Amino acid sequence: MPVSNLDPPTSNLQPLKPMAALTITHLSTGYHHREVLHRVSLEVRAGEVVVLVGPNGAGKSTLIRAASGVVPATSGSVRFDGVDLLRLSPIERARQVAVVPQAVNLPEAFTVSEIVLMGRTPYLGWLGRESEADREAALAAMERTCTTELAPRRIGELSGGEQQRVLVARALAQSAPVLLMDEPTAHLDLKHQVVILSLVRDLAHKEGLTVLAALHDLNLAAQFADRAALLVNGELRALGAPADVFTPAHLAPAYGLPVNVIPHPTHGTPLILPDGVERKDISGIRGT
Repeated sequence: MPVSNLDPPTSNLQPLKPMAALTITHLSTGYHHREVLHRVSLEVRAGEVVVLVGPNGAGKSTLIRAASGVVPATSGSVRFDGVDLLRLSPIERARQVAVVPQAVNLPEAFTVSEIVLMGRTPYLGWLGRESEADREAALAAMERTCTTELAPRRIGELSGGEQQRVLVARALAQSAPVLLMDEPTAHLDLKHQVVILSLVRDLAHKEGLTVLAALHDLNLAAQFADRAALLVNGELRALGAPADVFTPAHLAPAYGLPVNVIPHPTHGTPLILPDGVERKDISGIRGT
């Protein structure tokens, strides 16, 4: 069956209720007294997928971390449904926001089912025991991410791509209305890139999930994003539909090389084709 026809499996995962937008206002933060984000303002509506793009070091991962409360903000706010997420306790915030991090060292001795069940932690009682509803939510998340067959395997036995799908399953098991994703397709083959991004888009469009994701692959972003946000040097340079953001006028100065943008022959979405880089320019990239 062609990859383009792959659909994520259905399950009994409960639909998420549409809620107010995720609103990031004048958000600034950094590391070791160096500011990385400069007063970034961005809104992601319920039922929408907004993809962060930009060159290395632009601040995409930092924005995801700051919005999730992992990195403290030096100024600004992150609100959802009128509540300042950064003022919530970690447990309260975890009931509102699920995160798929870019890289994480999962405990190798744990099984996949145990890792996915960790997504239910914000809902456990004082005894810390999972209920039948928790196990059903975890199973539904594994079904949707094609990880059910991995359930009994230990994390240390999995490939990087399989571990990435487990991280997505853990986030979906959390049943939070906001999903923040930092390079969710890292380590995934072409088939599973399409499966995961199709699933995320369906969760947004059909079940009201609010999704903010950072992606390096501009062509994947163009195909799956409702809107794109271009970050350069910690500043928001462009925000809008992929066709409006993915233009040579925006991308060439952001990435430092000429690009051609043509309509995708099947989808009609922007198809980004970088021009060749001169050999003298490559030497600087290699550090020679």
